[in-house]
Amino acid sequence: MKRKRPARQRQVLSGENQPDLSRKIYSACYRHDKKQRGIGQVAKSDAASHKKERNRTIRWVVTIFFVTIFVSGTISFVSDRIMEASSMIVAFFILLFIILLGIVFDVVGVAVTSAEEKPFHSMAAHKVPGAQEAIKLLRNAERVSSICNDVIGDICGVVSGAASATIAGQVLANFECTFPQVITLIMSALVAGLTVGGKAIGKTVAMGSCVKIVHNTGKIIWAFRRLPDRIKQKK
Repeated sequence: MKRKRPARQRQVLSGENQPDLSRKIYSACYRHDKKQRGIGQVAKSDAASHKKERNRTIRWVVTIFFVTIFVSGTISFVSDRIMEASSMIVAFFILLFIILLGIVFDVVGVAVTSAEEKPFHSMAAHKVPGAQEAIKLLRNAERVSSICNDVIGDICGVVSGAASATIAGQVLANFECTFPQVITLIMSALVAGLTVGGKAIGKTVAMGSCVKIVHNTGKIIWAFRRLPDRIKQKK
């Protein structure tokens, strides 16, 4: 059999119109231009989302700053007034309460960062009280942990230190002591030991029972949200 020769391509004349060739060139250019526009849109979207996230972070930092000032000032003012008007034993129990408050919030912060969201979806499907609130806590775990561990925990640490100094002053005012620095040192060491030891135990509990702790926290939030409706119903 004779082999068929390929069709001979003729030479393109100058100024000659070739529709097939122009369509191929236009199609290739269109695809390239479309791809470039897609890359540009993705870059713009990434830049916009990065700017939005940065602004959100700045607002969060500013909010935390003012909330910390308000909460710290309120707790310090109230505790100082109560401890000045209380006996030494009552002041000591107030100090223990402040330390315990910091430990409890530290446990909640650790539990929120350790728990998974999956068990709460089935609870929410069965309309278990506190399940929806627990899911919201887990979806905002970073902020919840910042509030519980950093804001409340650190504030309680500062206030407990001031409270221990107040108790040491009451002890020195009521009892004669040859070495007053020893009383202050003992109170400071006692507060530090209770705080650090309590948080160490609390972290262990939080890691082992994170789901239960988050659910109980969600129940408390759920109960507070329903409180105004219950008051209206009683009226």
